[in-house]
Amino acid sequence: MGVRVETTPNPNALKFTTDKLIFEGTNSISVMPGDESEHEIMNDLMKVAGVDNVFGYQNFITVNKQFDVEWDNLTPKVQEIFEKHGY
Repeated sequence: MGVRVETTPNPNALKFTTDKLIFEGTNSISVMPGDESEHEIMNDLMKVAGVDNVFGYQNFITVNKQFDVEWDNLTPKVQEIFEKHGY
């Protein structure tokens, strides 16, 4: 199945869902600009130009983009990060 990309009510956010568990437990993970996470996938996503912040829970990560960035340019870069981490 790989990674499924879904829209959200926020036009600046897309939800990337996998068929594998990314985060164990019942806590969500948020990374804002200037923050670091114990989860490398979150840190790698934050390094992508145009990503504003990320939120993850169990088998999905929601990526929020900067308002002046187009999803057509950003989505392939985000998907590369998921692939790099085995999703």
